[in-house]
Amino acid sequence: MKPLTGWICSKLEYAILRCASLLVPREQRGEWLREWRAEMWHAREAMQIGPERTWRTEAGIFNFCGGAANDAFTLRRLAWEAADAHPGFHGSAAECLLVLSLLFGVSYSLSRVLPGVRAESHPTLYKVNPNLIMIQNAFASDDSLATIPLDKYRSWKSWRQRYFDGFAFYRIAKETAATGVTGTRRWKVAHASLNLFWILGLPIRFSTMTGDDTGRTPGVILGEGVWRKDFGGDPHIVGRMVRVGNRSSRVIGVAPAGTWRLPGDVDVWLLEPDAENRGVGFVIAHLTSLGETLMSSTRVEITDSTSDDAQEELCGVSFAARTKGPWGFYKFTMLLALLALPAITSVSLGENNFCSYMPSWSNRLCRWIFLIAKVGLLLPSVYYLSLDVAYWHTMTYSIRAQYVQLIVSFVMGLFGLRWVLLDQRNRCPVCLRRVTHPAQVGLAGRTFLAWNGTELMCAGGHTLLHVPALPTSWFETQRWLYLDTSWKFLFASSSAG
Repeated sequence: MKPLTGWICSKLEYAILRCASLLVPREQRGEWLREWRAEMWHAREAMQIGPERTWRTEAGIFNFCGGAANDAFTLRRLAWEAADAHPGFHGSAAECLLVLSLLFGVSYSLSRVLPGVRAESHPTLYKVNPNLIMIQNAFASDDSLATIPLDKYRSWKSWRQRYFDGFAFYRIAKETAATGVTGTRRWKVAHASLNLFWILGLPIRFSTMTGDDTGRTPGVILGEGVWRKDFGGDPHIVGRMVRVGNRSSRVIGVAPAGTWRLPGDVDVWLLEPDAENRGVGFVIAHLTSLGETLMSSTRVEITDSTSDDAQEELCGVSFAARTKGPWGFYKFTMLLALLALPAITSVSLGENNFCSYMPSWSNRLCRWIFLIAKVGLLLPSVYYLSLDVAYWHTMTYSIRAQYVQLIVSFVMGLFGLRWVLLDQRNRCPVCLRRVTHPAQVGLAGRTFLAWNGTELMCAGGHTLLHVPALPTSWFETQRWLYLDTSWKFLFASSSAG
């Protein structure tokens, strides 16, 4: 073989090795290139006969270079497999917090979109004046039923009272209404005394009654649902005439959604003088300072004397339950969930260990911060999700919706906190990844003589978790075994810190 041809073959062989080394992971590239060059030199020495190069020798060297290229492809494939098996984002603390953040974002976004939830989550919309009670028959089993005749309300209002200094009355009836925009509608109308909204202290949108401090202006107050549905949300609705039943009345304002906390799913309120009202309805009374001292509970007995000197048993029901709001119910259910949590899971994080290779203080701090972050994202998510489930289909106060919120928030809070503890117990205290690869160790028949349970491994090579199959006096809770640096060769492909 001519010298020039031999020189070209040598360059091609080294070029093949160089290209093959580019397929090898960066940290191993130089070592493998040196290894291939040394083996190629030995292969040439073994195959070459005499000082001259032959085509047979060069063909063998080219075959060797092809084998080096196959080695490089194999190393690259193993590196890809190791990268896929490496505990990256899946199972990490970041993934857990991201999922909880998405849950919180979705629940909060729904609460801002659903009208009922939006109205219920603004407590300033339904705060009423203090020291108010609703008077009803003491034997009434349902506070949504009207029990007070209008004549009794008039007599109370005309007498000088020791315990009350103001009364308001309303009754509910279905009326046919002509809006002049969408034709005839069937509304649930509250025929109320003129001072109803004034004594309750409820807000009224678009109202021009700035000088009406005692509630003397007759007219119609629309609910927000009717205002949007039947009047297209017209901001200039005040002053328009609408016909309710057999009489025409002027619109004097719009009640924001969620303001009405009293019995009855009311569409509009027709404020009219007492002389024009009739029937049986509900009475709202405002307590004097003396009456306030006697109102020691949410329900107080009241005795009323009738015209024939007979005694009628009444009761005064506080507004506390109706104006408590969703936040109060949520705090109550979370307290119940915390009290019930030890009944369904252990509150221990399994910190028992007898190994000197403990994580640093910064790792322990990160673990507690991670736990607090999970709880901090879970609790508001439970609050907004319970509101979404309870008020997605209603825009008004509802006892049923309150019960739904109580049940949903308690169940989600209880099992959500249980998941937080279980998740925390199954995360490596060093890298906060979930331990994997469970393996059964020991025999069930030797539980009291040797350890028997499940062993899980941190894929980063930091810890082993031992969970007993049957808690005993000497091995009651799970234990972490912290691995020293001598174990690192088993996790060579892991770069977890």
